[in-house]
Amino acid sequence: MNYEQYDELARRRRAVRHFKADALPDGLLERLVATAQWAPSGYNLQPAHFVVVTDQAVKRALCAACMGQKQIIEAPATVVFTGDRRVAGAHLDRMIAQEYAAGSMSEGYEKTLRKYVPLAFATGPAGLGWLWKATLPAVMRWFSPVPSLPAVHRNYWLAKQVSLCAMTFMLAATAAGLGTCPMEGYDDRRVRKVLGMTGRHQVVLVVPVGYAADPPGPRTRLPLDQVMHRERF
Repeated sequence: MNYEQYDELARRRRAVRHFKADALPDGLLERLVATAQWAPSGYNLQPAHFVVVTDQAVKRALCAACMGQKQIIEAPATVVFTGDRRVAGAHLDRMIAQEYAAGSMSEGYEKTLRKYVPLAFATGPAGLGWLWKATLPAVMRWFSPVPSLPAVHRNYWLAKQVSLCAMTFMLAATAAGLGTCPMEGYDDRRVRKVLGMTGRHQVVLVVPVGYAADPPGPRTRLPLDQVMHRERF
């Protein structure tokens, strides 16, 4: 794919509000989710999980948890994008082992990961680690740059990571001739209850996917010179 083709793909993606009832080809959803897994991932921890909903009863319950938005009922499938709040403990060792098996990990980088991932994510016994990680950086910023830590801003970090996967998924779906609708209008607790999820997971986006019932209309964007800044804001 060259730049012109990608630019056309990005401009063609639309939020689809109405879907045909046509079923998706066998295996296509799995391929789209597999593509979404290749989105960038901080520390390569891969916190995103994908709950694929196709059962009509579950779709109706999910629709109710999403403020009654009917595109969930109409679309043949809906993918709920979630992030694992405990991903550092759950994935670090497995990810390092896989990277070694693929020839993509060095001992030096492993040492770096094992040093900085706990520093960034761990909250310590009774959450006391969270307390100092929330207060000390505010003081340190007077003297040097300090990044935000997932231990303190966990939901913010997960939203960034999982949204990258969701955008990759939606572009892949567009390339496959499908429409998608990224939805933020949902009750997080109710969605987790419908899907049997615990508070360990944060719901980031709900994305119905299928064939658009109507061709998407034209959309606009603000002029580039109003949003693009050079050297300084």
